Amino acid sequence: MQTDVPRWTLGEFEKLVLGSAPLVAVFDCDGTLWGGDSGYGFMMWSLEQGLVSRSTSDWIDTRYRGYLGGSVSEAQICGEMVQIYAGLREEELQIAAARYVSRFVRDRIFPEMESLVAALHAQGVELWAVSSTNKWVVTEGVRELGIPGSRVLAAEVVIEQSVITSKLVDVPTDEGKAAALRRVGISRPDAVFGNSIHDLAMLEIAAHAYPINPSPALLEAAMQRSWGYFVPAAAEVTDATASGE
Repeated sequence: MQTDVPRWTLGEFEKLVLGSAPLVAVFDCDGTLWGGDSGYGFMMWSLEQGLVSRSTSDWIDTRYRGYLGGSVSEAQICGEMVQIYAGLREEELQIAAARYVSRFVRDRIFPEMESLVAALHAQGVELWAVSSTNKWVVTEGVRELGIPGSRVLAAEVVIEQSVITSKLVDVPTDEGKAAALRRVGISRPDAVFGNSIHDLAMLEIAAHAYPINPSPALLEAAMQRSWGYFVPAAAEVTDATASGE
């Protein structure tokens, strides 16, 4: 795909980010900090582990098919993928998320992004993660990157007496990502990193927007806004393999 969007080299990307001296940096997670869809991956893995009933498993499978077919929205499916654990103790999900991240996410963190986050952390930058994946997985995934759970805005439900309920707290996706940031007092983050069109709203409120391995829709939006973009090496290999190149 030929566009007029400048594609940054690693050196250019790092110079742009670090040279802007951000005070607050916000990261999407799936596809931005690491490869793959950890939200869907964790859901399927947890179903295989028997964490929810067979009837609930069948229901969410039908709902996910509806999402793929366009009859269920992004916000709906991301919320429902958290609500299916209602009735379980939160500790069970925290333990499960730690196991899942250790086995399937840690090795998929993009080295270039890990290095950048470490450099920002060393500079004292306030780091946030905003994702429509469930908060248990995101919190575990960004822990070793130096982003504390208190700065994770992700899909979550109300916890009552240590038990998971089906009452949604938030599902940050699309405009909901920007809204989630505004609720914690961040209306103009210095730097925002995201990979899909669902990150566009929070990229637009940033002083500096950094598309990472952008989806075709986000790449088109970047072109319209004269943004550049960066592709981690591992993401490029994955994309080429998927396309048969």
